[in-house]
Amino acid sequence: MKKASLLMIIGPLFLLGLYVFPLWNIMLGAPQYPDPLGLNIHINGLKGVNEFDIQNIDGLNHYIGMHTLPKPEDMWEFGTFPMIIGFMVALGVLIGLLGYLNKISYKWFLGWFVLMSVLGILGMYDFNEWLVDYGTNLDPNAIMKLTNPDGTPMTYKPPLLGHVKMLNFDVTSMPSTGGWLMFIGMMLTLTAGFMGWQKTKKQ
Repeated sequence: MKKASLLMIIGPLFLLGLYVFPLWNIMLGAPQYPDPLGLNIHINGLKGVNEFDIQNIDGLNHYIGMHTLPKPEDMWEFGTFPMIIGFMVALGVLIGLLGYLNKISYKWFLGWFVLMSVLGILGMYDFNEWLVDYGTNLDPNAIMKLTNPDGTPMTYKPPLLGHVKMLNFDVTSMPSTGGWLMFIGMMLTLTAGFMGWQKTKKQ
């Protein structure tokens, strides 16, 4: 089970990319912005794709009553997520090392993958809840109060994944470099579990 264990050691290390690269990216394009406005979501805060993107997004949001984008100290997630990722990396590497020494079975590899998947789903749920609040909890005294054809207040929730048209803006939300690195790392650990299972089955 040496090869499987090596994959189990390498896979979680890909998550370290989340400390360098953004997890997610949201882009806003409109005719008045030849260069789209962009927002990179890191595990420890938000950053504009370009220098003044956050300032410009907050300026636009002010007119329709949306909150300003949160700073790291405004959301507990930005303090907690880096610790969770660090723990999962350390745990994954430890499991891989113990597997290499034949101290544990491949089931631990799959257990890490399941735990990381559950944490990822919870993180996406939390992110989506923030998007809902961000796009629907509007200031009643906003300069612009737009409504849907049925008379209900218009909401501005960005998509969790994919593209949506909001007013004259095209909004696209997709995983970024850190998100893809995390996905690769998780697939490596899943492969490690499968290889370990095959090895055990042959024996």
